[in-house]
Parts: sequence; structure tokens; C-alpha cells
Amino acid sequence: MATFKLKINKKTYSLEADPSMPLLWALRDLLGLTGTKYGCGIAQCGACTVHLNGEAVRSCSLPLSAVGDGEVVTIEGLSKNGDHPVQKAWEEVDVMQCGYCQAGQIMSAAALLSKNPNPGDEDIYNAMNGNICRCGTYLRIREAIKKAAAMK
Repeated sequence: MATFKLKINKKTYSLEADPSMPLLWALRDLLGLTGTKYGCGIAQCGACTVHLNGEAVRSCSLPLSAVGDGEVVTIEGLSKNGDHPVQKAWEEVDVMQCGYCQAGQIMSAAALLSKNPNPGDEDIYNAMNGNICRCGTYLRIREAIKKAAAMK
């Protein structure tokens, strides 16, 4: 066990955990931040995507020891009232069906737009590749990303 001071959603948390514990389990089980979802456990589906220092990362395979003094943002910290442009566009386009993957999709899209405010189809495809939607809402996801880009 080790003690970690984690900066998550602009707050500092102190917790004791095994250094090899995935960030996902610390977020969900130790801190109660359940917006980030478990999908596959091997960083292949994207449901667990969070931001670490502005980069989209898969929290299911990122050990606590790798977070260091980095800043983590979860879906709960993306905006206070669900008014981030990506969240607003998601609603306007009606992207969600079952909704399970959407926190990860939104976090990947937000990371893309923070680096590329006007992405083309290929940029969107490359950034979102690896975020799996079992309901197949990929066309609406792409439409929502373009709408969010126009809002910024």
C-alpha cells in the first residue's frame, strides 16, 4: 500500500491504495466518481476514458503510480452543469442510445477539440478510434463533434 495525493477535477484527494491499482478503480471504488465506466479492462473500448494533463487516457489500464502529480479530469469535472460544448452537442444531436460508452466518448471528443478546434472527418476518426459504441451511434457522434466545434 502507498499513499497518493491525486488532483482530480480541481480537488486534491489523499488515498491509500496499491500502486498497481488502475486509476479507474480508485475513481469509482475509493472516491465514488462513478461517471467513468468499466468496459473491457484492457484499454480497448474507451468507456473508461479520462483526461490526464489534457490527454485522453484509458483509466482501466493506468496504474495509480503512473498518475504522479498529474491533473485528472473525469466526466464529472468536465463541466459543472453539463454545459461543455461537447455535452451540449451530444444532447442536441441525440447521440445516446444506451449511454454506457458516452462518458468515454465525450471525454475523447473534448480532448480532441482542445487540441484541434476544427477537426475534419479524418481527425475525428483518428481521435475517436478505439472508443466503441455497441449501439453504433458513430455518425451521430461525428455530427455532435462538428456541432461542438462550431459552438466554441
